[in-house]
Amino acid sequence: MGKLTLSEIWIYPIKSLAGIRLSRARVMQKGLQYDRRWMLVDEAGRFLTQREHPEMALFQLVIDKEQLLIKSLTSTKSPESISIDLIPTLKEQYLKVKIWDDEVEAVEANPTYSHWFSEKLKFTCKLVFFPEGNKRDIDPKYAHEKEQVSLADGYPFMIIGQSSLDDLNSRMKVALSMRRFRPTFVFTGGAPFEEDKWKFFRIGKNKFKGVKLCARCVLPTVDPDTGIKGKEPLATLATYRKVDNKILFGQNLIPIDYDEVCEGDEIELEA
Repeated sequence: MGKLTLSEIWIYPIKSLAGIRLSRARVMQKGLQYDRRWMLVDEAGRFLTQREHPEMALFQLVIDKEQLLIKSLTSTKSPESISIDLIPTLKEQYLKVKIWDDEVEAVEANPTYSHWFSEKLKFTCKLVFFPEGNKRDIDPKYAHEKEQVSLADGYPFMIIGQSSLDDLNSRMKVALSMRRFRPTFVFTGGAPFEEDKWKFFRIGKNKFKGVKLCARCVLPTVDPDTGIKGKEPLATLATYRKVDNKILFGQNLIPIDYDEVCEGDEIELEA
């Protein structure tokens, strides 16, 4: 099988905007620290993603100390970038917002941020923050001990093997980057799709449980560099990764331990 090594760590501080690659990160119950604690919602309070608005890919994010710097690659007259607190001081009242079938309480940290995004996206939206203490349960069918999740689609972590992407790219006319699939963790070593079968395993000091294969929506068809939607890679994946009408790529995880993960950590599978 060979050595399994954690090769990439990703967070997505604002749901459905570009990710940030880290060399180390803190594991928390809802996901990695700062991962998907913010999201954009429409006027009805419903979450917004690249599924309907692929141009959301055109916001680049960088962490600078306690700040999140957001740069827009869309062309409008408002400032090209803004800076927001990674963890805002919360004074405002809670709003009820919807993410899939869940209704959670979030806060519009600063209307100025919402106005900036509304100008860039050319429709009215709000940027909301989901505080660490606020509840959102994962699907109880897959819970280990009533785990919580941030504003990720359903689970706090997702892992994909580099071999799995290499296998996909061997069938594609144009190779795609792992960014299309928005994983938390990428690892090297092992066979394609071996992560499908993982149950309990360790990344460095942290134990995780694999709970459910990731059924892919249209989001991987959005080019993260251009914000343009196409047919790939779903068209190719559908030829060999379709089960019960779902296209599977990646394994969703829940944490058992809460320590730090680092690029280069060894992954050990439990028998």
